[in-house]
Amino acid sequence: MRSMWRGAITFGLVTIPVRLYAATEQRDVTFRQVHREDGGRIRFQRVCTRDGEEVPYSDVAKGYELPDGEMIVLTDDDLAELPLPTSRTIEVLNFAPADEVDPILHGRSYYSEPEPAGVHAYVLLREALEGSGKIAISKVALRQRESLAALRVRDEVLVLDTLLWPDEVRVPDFEFLEDDVQVRPQELKMAASLISSMTVDFDPSEYTDGYREALQELVEAKAQGQVIPLPTAAPPEGGARSLLDALKASLAEAEGGEEAAAGGGGRGGRGRGGSGPAGTRGRGSGERRQASGAGSERGADTEKGKRAAGGSGRTRRRAG
Repeated sequence: MRSMWRGAITFGLVTIPVRLYAATEQRDVTFRQVHREDGGRIRFQRVCTRDGEEVPYSDVAKGYELPDGEMIVLTDDDLAELPLPTSRTIEVLNFAPADEVDPILHGRSYYSEPEPAGVHAYVLLREALEGSGKIAISKVALRQRESLAALRVRDEVLVLDTLLWPDEVRVPDFEFLEDDVQVRPQELKMAASLISSMTVDFDPSEYTDGYREALQELVEAKAQGQVIPLPTAAPPEGGARSLLDALKASLAEAEGGEEAAAGGGGRGGRGRGGSGPAGTRGRGSGERRQASGAGSERGADTEKGKRAAGGSGRTRRRAG
């Protein structure tokens, strides 16, 4: 990893020099914009709308447009003169219980690494913070933007989570919130039972990005001059159901999956439509080709087998 920020954590009169590293990364399949006819890459130019001339990057500045259309040009010197005391400091303001921070406020996460001179103070803050069960509410400026942030402990490392400011969170304004919707006790009880039957210990390694895997398979196949037929979604079975009937059928299916998992010695089929990362999504190339066949071998599968493979049972549950 390469550090993207260097400064210090300060709380009270204690200063801990640290470096920050991006804790997460996107694993999306990257595409280029190309000409459909010959695959040539598309090139974009910076062109001034007033004189039509191409503008070199060195002449590009930041502009703020006023409501009347007038453009206020801000230079790097203008921005450098702004007071930003947290540009090289993670300033701890106070401490708070972790569950008091709404997850909707969370932005990006960064690992912090202490400089050699700050290791002792770093470990002290880490141990005290972990023992208290609290997080440190802080302010920090990253990329010329000051953010609220939270320091927490993860895997013996102090992690900085940037937080949104309160006015950056939208208020939900939907018409249905004004409706007086009555939920029947039977429906609520059945939904609670379904939630209970589908509850497992969360292990993120059991889940995979099926769409990304499918894209990679498609790219690899086209690179080799092959075509992978994509499976079609199974149509929903039966006619319209009441909400209670759909809940009952979902609960029966989830409980049936639990029995199959217990008999097979695995965790698959617990209402999640799969038996681990591969079974959960069914995205392997062999499975994809079998799905496209759709007629012979799949037609002989039992309902329990469909649930274990993460196929049509999952589709029916959503449709219900």
